[in-house]
Amino acid sequence: MLRAATRASALARLQTDLVAASLGEPVEPVVVQTTGDRRTDVAIWEMGGQGVFVKEVQAAVLDGRADFAVHSAKDLPSESPDGLIIAAVPERDDPRDALVGSTLDRLPVGARVGTGSVRRRAQLAWIRPDLTFAGLRGNIDTRLAKASDFDAIVVAAAALRRLERTFAIDEVLDPSVVLPQVGQGALAVECRTDDADVRERLASIEHGPSRLAVEAERAYLREIGEGCQLPVGALATVGADGGVTLTGMIASLDGHTLLRHGDHGDDAVALGRSVARHLLDDGGATALLSEVGGT
Repeated sequence: MLRAATRASALARLQTDLVAASLGEPVEPVVVQTTGDRRTDVAIWEMGGQGVFVKEVQAAVLDGRADFAVHSAKDLPSESPDGLIIAAVPERDDPRDALVGSTLDRLPVGARVGTGSVRRRAQLAWIRPDLTFAGLRGNIDTRLAKASDFDAIVVAAAALRRLERTFAIDEVLDPSVVLPQVGQGALAVECRTDDADVRERLASIEHGPSRLAVEAERAYLREIGEGCQLPVGALATVGADGGVTLTGMIASLDGHTLLRHGDHGDDAVALGRSVARHLLDDGGATALLSEVGGT
């Protein structure tokens, strides 16, 4: 029986069950607690951002406690650690963010929005400079339970769909308003690079267009710089001809400056890099990064 490393949250366990169902064979969960799960009192960006929900899960695969790991692709750094490979990207769910509690247009002037994401804050502040923000951490049900403390909260639409909580959604935010986090809505199934048997079995659940989209977004993030302290978002879509369209975003923390660029190409990784390079070289992103000591 295959063993899958997973976080303990209901969403993580459900996502592992979805992968097991797609594989069509029994999978034993290996539940791992991560730094991000333990330190719910600290904002994610203060703990180092991406990686805080995956390092311990990856370690369980590397040391042999599990055969593979199921991640929310948005939680992964843009490079896999030595010894691991993303063996499958199943078909992506909705990548967009959702508002719970109110639509954007119905939020009153000075409304208080709950989110722990600097990416969401910056983009909402850009479109609605009057909004105020407060931190919000915890699993999906914890955040939904706290929604009444705010005028609205922001949650990934895919998480609400997978947990059958779509009744809570007041508005799904169009990517022209809020670009999602890199990989949002997608799953990434990681295994050991040298485990040919598991790699072959996981390949059966690969969804080509979802892989291309995620690879384009991850290449964008990699080129911007993994240690970037600024709000960054990206969304790629794949056409019927296999061509990839990618829009990338980088903003100041306060949302006063927001830069976007989009392009189209046939090579997902090259496209991700070129969109990032345009923002860095021609769009002013390098100046933004220098203000916060970025790379």
